[in-house]
Amino acid sequence: MARQGFQDQLDSLGEDVLYMSELVADRLRMGLSALEQKDHELAMDVIEGDDEINGVYLDLESDCIDLLALQQPVAGDLRFVASSFKIITDLERVGDLATNLGTYTLDAERDMFPEVDIQTIGDTTLAMLDAAMDAYEERDVEACFDIAEWDDELDRMCERASETVVRDLIETELEDGEDVEQMMADVSRLLLTIRDLERVGDHAVNIAARTLYMVENSDELIY
Repeated sequence: MARQGFQDQLDSLGEDVLYMSELVADRLRMGLSALEQKDHELAMDVIEGDDEINGVYLDLESDCIDLLALQQPVAGDLRFVASSFKIITDLERVGDLATNLGTYTLDAERDMFPEVDIQTIGDTTLAMLDAAMDAYEERDVEACFDIAEWDDELDRMCERASETVVRDLIETELEDGEDVEQMMADVSRLLLTIRDLERVGDHAVNIAARTLYMVENSDELIY
């Protein structure tokens, strides 16, 4: 009977981790939409919604600690709890990065480099995050390796985008009266956006790595 109760707790933890991932992905999606549409109201929803993500994270952290301390799981169960604990940490950080997008939206006044496709980069990170959580739910080892390879393409996309911003900045001829400080602030904001989206991809890889460890006791993707 006690063992069944423990299994129910493990199942509940897995469901709650998936719920947190849906919440985080929704915030990231909202942040990207706010940035694209210059929607300050939506941006504030993202920023203010970070407290909800933090609350879910703290609740799950407590659940993981209780499972480890009170149930003393071993072997596969131990790896599941430990991996879930690491995964919710990555999800919480993705939530922070989504909040950054909301902040950048509030600061954005213009699009200086329309050729830099932030939305495509953002859609890629969302797809990676969704795939990583699907791998966690399905215990899909092959998908874990696919996500790691996918990250290489995301890194290239982000590198090309950053290079475009720097190149265009060098080639830009300032007009009389143009606000240099504002221009540099816009450039900085765009480079930070690219960096943050690249980090979302890194967190998706971390989730895949912990899932691989959880399923096969392999640290091959952990770095």
